[in-house]
Amino acid sequence: MTGLAHPVAARPTLSDLVQGSPFVTYVYSYPHKTAHRPLPAPIPLDEVWAEERREALFLYFHVPFCRSRCGFCNLFSLAGPDGELIDGYIRQVRRQAERTIRVLKGARFARLAIGGGTPTLLSVDQLRWLLEIATNVLGARPHEIPVSVEASPVTVSGEKLALLREFGCDRLSLGVQSFDPRDSLALGRPQQEDEIRGAIELARRAGFPILNIDLIYGACGQNIARWRKTVEETLQYQPEEIYLYPLYVRPLTGLGGRGQSWDDLRLECYREARALLLDRGYRQVSFRMFLAPAATGEEGPVYCCQEDGMVGMGCGARSYTRRLHYSTPYAVPRSAVRGVLEEFVGRPAESFNQADHGIVMDAEDQRRRYTILSLLQVEGLSRVAYRQRFSTDVLDDLPALGELERIGLLEITGARLRLTAAGLERSDAIGPWLFSERVRRLMESYTWRTV
Repeated sequence: MTGLAHPVAARPTLSDLVQGSPFVTYVYSYPHKTAHRPLPAPIPLDEVWAEERREALFLYFHVPFCRSRCGFCNLFSLAGPDGELIDGYIRQVRRQAERTIRVLKGARFARLAIGGGTPTLLSVDQLRWLLEIATNVLGARPHEIPVSVEASPVTVSGEKLALLREFGCDRLSLGVQSFDPRDSLALGRPQQEDEIRGAIELARRAGFPILNIDLIYGACGQNIARWRKTVEETLQYQPEEIYLYPLYVRPLTGLGGRGQSWDDLRLECYREARALLLDRGYRQVSFRMFLAPAATGEEGPVYCCQEDGMVGMGCGARSYTRRLHYSTPYAVPRSAVRGVLEEFVGRPAESFNQADHGIVMDAEDQRRRYTILSLLQVEGLSRVAYRQRFSTDVLDDLPALGELERIGLLEITGARLRLTAAGLERSDAIGPWLFSERVRRLMESYTWRTV
């Protein structure tokens, strides 16, 4: 085990929010898994879910396997797994699903996503096996709800994509990152330009209603001209969604050992791409997400990530209710990831009847989570919805938000709080600024698993 300071250990000041780096950390959920710990005592799942709404849950499957590990990646994933490990993993996910549905009998899923890792690394048979767990065991109805699957260009095939479409998948998220081989090399991502183009063409032929393309900016040696060319080439395929990710160099990753920083380029890249996408008619949804002019976003049953729960299947998947977020332990290095995976595959089936690792959400962090996940979207936070949820006003609970208004990062009206354009491009600093001191201390004191 090795103790390493988490990059958000120091709380940004108001001055930092205006003059410091906009790139502190990507807040995709709250609290981060580095705030999770072994629970003082296991909590039975029937107790965890006893008072939770179950009519609009998010079902997520984690496939923690990749062909190779990119230099920037700190996700829970193992590169180059053998087929026996994958088969054993899927068998265990089925056991986990069988135990979970006994507790959540009658639950309805409003969303289904399969991520990783790289789900399309699985063979056709393995992928079909996993999909059948969602429907035959858990009762998901993929043709009635939005279904998303992540993929990398080198792992897709016509047969796999046809299976996903037959299953009901309507969104394919393709991790392209860059069309420029120099930038791909700098990102530690082995791929060829013809592989990218071939994968996009296969996805279009398969008929996915929503094709998302992920791009990363800020690679060492990248310049604005090269970045703009990647964005323009992406637009040639008219994807319904485009996600723009700033590069983060995180502990224990391939790039993290190089001791490099290229902060100055990232904000300029973001502004260049944002202007180009808005000029082409794309609509900005968040700091990262842009929707094509004709795209309407997800259609289906109403789901609100601030209010509705998530059921995570597999090692590395997060589940959450209002009062508890739980998962398996987090790891990044290969030996540590493999250790956690082997522990998961070897668990007795009855151990899935309980949660034993996570974080109990106190009242303050429930409010902060709702606020952070709302504010980091362009539409912002509804004060009415917040009051209905918590019976209080958000400005009374978090008066520091008034400081964001004072320095021009937040617009406050009687009905809504919205980040300004300057605030939106500082999303990755404002999110961490809103973390509670309890969560910040847990993240700072986190001990990274290295074996």
